[in-house]
Amino acid sequence: MGNSILVIEDEDSIRKFIKINLDRAGFDVKEAASGEAGIDIARKETIDIVVLDIMLPGIDGYEVCKILRNEFPHLGVIMLTAKSQDIDKIMGLEYGTDDYMTKPFNPMELVLRVKSLARRMDRNESSDQSMIVSERFKIDVYSRKFYKDDEELDLTPTEFSIAKLFMENPGKAFKRDEILNLVWGYDFVGDSKIVDVNIRRLRSKIEKDSSNPNYIETVWGVGYRWRNKD
Repeated sequence: MGNSILVIEDEDSIRKFIKINLDRAGFDVKEAASGEAGIDIARKETIDIVVLDIMLPGIDGYEVCKILRNEFPHLGVIMLTAKSQDIDKIMGLEYGTDDYMTKPFNPMELVLRVKSLARRMDRNESSDQSMIVSERFKIDVYSRKFYKDDEELDLTPTEFSIAKLFMENPGKAFKRDEILNLVWGYDFVGDSKIVDVNIRRLRSKIEKDSSNPNYIETVWGVGYRWRNKD
């Protein structure tokens, strides 16, 4: 399980509060009070998950997320945001966050979110198959690698988990709430748009035309399904 957490938050009291609760949960926690300092730590240390505030001095959380995603595509990212922030902006395609929380938040809920993301990133997760193949796509479950036409694509931990869920169940229509429970691993309290945005982001990586998808189909009034060629 991803055990090394980097908390990037400029407010000392909030950052220390987060660190105390993650320490108690058994995580190895590192701190940064600015985006620049956080990026420097990520480049020098082995980091599994970043808890990242949007409003930071210097470069903001959006830019930090872009940089980290570019350099460390398999890194887990949880955004911290004010209630006034729009979920579409927080979870936008260009940012690539796995989860988000609005301030103020219950610290135990944050711990649960971190644990859930860490489980999705677990390279030793149990599976009945070591390799999942569907048409042009292939998932190596053990190494958590995703391929299209034998070319590896960089998916975020959440995108990988969604793709795995779909490819293991071709033709099955999943409701958004089902995807939330099966992928996020807890009864999610928040906007279900988090599913839609992650689906859009996944489509942008695997589909030739994400506005006219061939593989991840929308089931109107229900949710999504992976195309069953048969």
